[in-house]
This record gives sequence, C-alpha cells and structure tokens, in this order.
Amino acid sequence: MPMTAVSLFESSNAADRAVRDLEAGGFAGDEIRVVKEPLGMKVTEVTSIPHTDFETSLGRDLEAMGASETEANSYVQGVHRGGVLVFATGSDEKVSEASGIMNRHGALELEELAGQESLGKAAGAHLSLPLETSGPAAMGVASMQTGRVRQSGDGVRMFVW
Repeated sequence: MPMTAVSLFESSNAADRAVRDLEAGGFAGDEIRVVKEPLGMKVTEVTSIPHTDFETSLGRDLEAMGASETEANSYVQGVHRGGVLVFATGSDEKVSEASGIMNRHGALELEELAGQESLGKAAGAHLSLPLETSGPAAMGVASMQTGRVRQSGDGVRMFVW
C-alpha cells in the first residue's frame, strides 16, 4: 500500500521550497503532487460551479485517502484561503523523511485551522494508530492498514491507502 505525507503550506513560496528539498532528497516528480486553488476554471456544465466542484472533489479525494471529514474540510479551506497542499508518496522511510522536510518548511498544523477539540473528535474514528505513535517501526505497522498516521508535534499527516 502506498504511503503519502500531506501538508498544507501558507504560501506558494514555502511549498516550492519544500518541493525543491523533496526532489533533492530523492523524490521523483511523479511522487510529488502540489495542489492550489485554480485561478481560471472553465465551466464544464450548465449547472457547474467550478470553484465548488474543485473543492468538493479535493475533499472527496482527501477522505478517500483516510482524512476525516473535518481534516478534509480544513485542508480545503486552507487551499481556498490561498494555501498550498503538498503530497509526497513513497516507502515508509521516504515518507518519514518527507515529513521532516515539510515540517522544516512550515507545514501548518490542522489544529490551527480547525480547532483542536473538533478535529480530535472527528479524527479519532479514522486513526490506524494512536496519535503518539511515531518512528519507522510504527509506520511499518501502518502500511498494513488503510488510514492515517500522525506523528505528534508536527503539521504533516501521513496516509496509508
């Protein structure tokens, strides 16, 4: 099962610096995905509202990866406000390294966006390991399950899907 580190950055500059370091750290271009609010969205259907369609699709994609509804909404709202999501997919070890790189470049903690209490309640049902679980051995266990792993004290979420 692939493992993906996901982080929200306040600006394109911070996200770009993180992506450069991810690439320097051995991540290939197809292992990194950057998502920001599209500026010029075409209307695809008469009833289509491109901005809403984008946000709905992004939220569904995040939930499919294992994000709780609250987490997905926090990410979507962060992107809506000008933030940038960065995804890095790879082995447990590579994703652990990606987490460190992303945190060094200012990955935002979702608690800052959603409120710690509501996030904790909503996220609890989706955890595959306790919040305080960290380290390569713990992530090896997580690779056998679908869900989210979060190392405490950082802004990066790791999903196994």
